[in-house]
Amino acid sequence: MQISQRLSSIKPSLTLSVNSRALELKAQGVAVTSLAVGEPDFPTPRHVCEAAKAAIDQNFCRYTAVPGIPELRKAAGAYFERQYRVPVPAECIIIGAGGKHCLYNFMQATLNPGDEVLVPAPYWLSYPDMVRLAGAVPVSVPAGPERAFKVTPDMLEAHVTEKTKLLILNSPSNPTGAVYTEAEFSAIMEWALARGLFVLSDEIYDQLVFAPARMTSAIAWFAKYPEQVAVLNGLSKSFAMTGWRLGFLAAHPDLIKKISALQGHSTSSICSITQKAALAALTGPMDCVHEMRKAFVRRRDLAMEIIAGWPGVVCPKPDGAFYLFLDVSACYGGDVRDSATLCTRLLDRAHVAVVPGAAFGDDRCIRFSYAVGDDVLRDALTRVGTELAALAAKK
Repeated sequence: MQISQRLSSIKPSLTLSVNSRALELKAQGVAVTSLAVGEPDFPTPRHVCEAAKAAIDQNFCRYTAVPGIPELRKAAGAYFERQYRVPVPAECIIIGAGGKHCLYNFMQATLNPGDEVLVPAPYWLSYPDMVRLAGAVPVSVPAGPERAFKVTPDMLEAHVTEKTKLLILNSPSNPTGAVYTEAEFSAIMEWALARGLFVLSDEIYDQLVFAPARMTSAIAWFAKYPEQVAVLNGLSKSFAMTGWRLGFLAAHPDLIKKISALQGHSTSSICSITQKAALAALTGPMDCVHEMRKAFVRRRDLAMEIIAGWPGVVCPKPDGAFYLFLDVSACYGGDVRDSATLCTRLLDRAHVAVVPGAAFGDDRCIRFSYAVGDDVLRDALTRVGTELAALAAKK
């Protein structure tokens, strides 16, 4: 049996691998708490579910247009106008089976073998592999906790070559929760556009920004420079619709047509029922989103209070998303050599699943998701803190 060469450098998602191991332990009767997967613990809003039920009752169960039903593409474009006062025409929108699908198709449609892509690190773990699957080369631009996990134009400039074609931005960030200020974001955009680079802005967490921080979207830059900017968004995080699998991309209409042609030969149209549910989400009330955001702020503050008592651990306060990215390298030593061995120890001894920072480009760190109930979070972090204290005492 032959396996394609393009898969030789691709590794399974560590996030999902850790979660799978946690599920195995649970099946064996071990009480494991998973803080590994980035999935809101809230139910999908009722009006969204009702729209899906109505679609089924109306037998809206056939193929749709590949880039999405017209009313959904229009609603996705209107989302940008409602949130950022930037109208986006429906022909500049394509609907995908989740944000990940949109990102993958975008890279397949824009990158050529040998192209280099700037990926600020820590990064969402799928970015580099998606770049490689397009035949291109991911170039990590590291920014540690001492810089609040945010890059600058000078840091990016140091990694540019004649082969650099694309910059990926992600604010709020997975895994760090870092949010670029308007000044920081604008400086990077101005630098990238002046450099002639394409910028892909992943804004899947745009509704989960915590005051006093404010969301800065690249959509205004897209309106001015549609041939150099694309913006990714979706419903998984803000509307607790992870399993529904729907994302949307705003890009130049000519690029949308090319991505649609690619999508037509892979998934074809996206689930018709999900599209109707997404339409209800994008045109309906946002109260549910506001309530989730309030809960995440409370949980973040709870977690930060507990972590403050952990000796040697460094964790910049996140301004968005629902993750904590902790520098725990002070706990390394003996059998705990890196983030992977530490996470294994925490899973086996504290019975808490977290993700190694190596998956996100920084092996000094580990990632927690606080998208769980307050009591669950408090108990899990207490157990983790006990184990880290025991490691620190051995040094």
